[in-house]
Amino acid sequence: MLSELTTQTSLHPDVVSDANRFKRLKGLFLALLGAVLWGVSGTAAQVLFQRHGVAPGWLVAVRMTIAGFLLVVIVGLRKGWASVFAPWRNLPSASGMLVFGLVGLLGVQYTYFAAIGYGNAATATILQYLSPLVIVAYGALRSRRLPSGTQFFCLALALVGSALLVTDGRVTSLSIAPLAVVWGLASAFAVSFYSIYPQRLLAQFGAAATTGWGMLVGGVMMSIATVRPQTMPTLPIGAWGLVVFVVLFGTLLAFYLYMVSLRYIEPAEASLLACGEPLSASILALTVLHVQMGPVSICGGLCVLLTVSILARSRK
Repeated sequence: MLSELTTQTSLHPDVVSDANRFKRLKGLFLALLGAVLWGVSGTAAQVLFQRHGVAPGWLVAVRMTIAGFLLVVIVGLRKGWASVFAPWRNLPSASGMLVFGLVGLLGVQYTYFAAIGYGNAATATILQYLSPLVIVAYGALRSRRLPSGTQFFCLALALVGSALLVTDGRVTSLSIAPLAVVWGLASAFAVSFYSIYPQRLLAQFGAAATTGWGMLVGGVMMSIATVRPQTMPTLPIGAWGLVVFVVLFGTLLAFYLYMVSLRYIEPAEASLLACGEPLSASILALTVLHVQMGPVSICGGLCVLLTVSILARSRK
């Protein structure tokens, strides 16, 4: 009876349409929730840096080590330990994983948190979202072909938006610390490397295992470089709660939700919804942390996000 009912249901176009619509809505919700968690974690990090004196390097080490370890364990439990240790069985994949972890993931995490530490989560996140334009420029140089008209427009809009964001319209001065701009732009380049470099690793070992090992490698190396007994911060319980949120919700759960969303929606749609990260970070920065952003800076940030939206739609 159940099999007959299932067969009949699967043939009914209205039911199929409703099921597909539900799956798509589920994917959209998961991608947006993951992006919002990423954005909120940036704001939580800003509180830890600027109100509790936490060093960006310490938080990066803790975040990457714990989240990477848990992600590797989850992959091992789901797919088997032989599968999860596969990247380390030959020199090319092992060396590739080391480069990805140290340059890609550690580069992304440290530059982003340093930008927050010197500036604020909203500006750091928006500057990081210049990475699609860096990828476009890299692709044009590598292929020795000029970008398309749409890509040229996005490049120009992003440059104008970035200038407005960091100067608030005053061309002779910056509205945020110069180091915040430097680290924010470095974060955009790091994200570009992180997006381009691991394609072979992703194809061989999957996104979860590749990201888990990359986080663990970067986190362990950062721990060796920065974590000492004297560097352990003395934090109140509420601040430790923010650390837990950054590690578990802003890293592990956010990544998991984003990856699950790709089962139901296209990557281009997911990348559009990833704009929820800078939007949530900006809203929290303005309303909770009372970060001062003038209307010109806000307009510049929206220009940057618009370029991401246009590029994502053009890839559909």
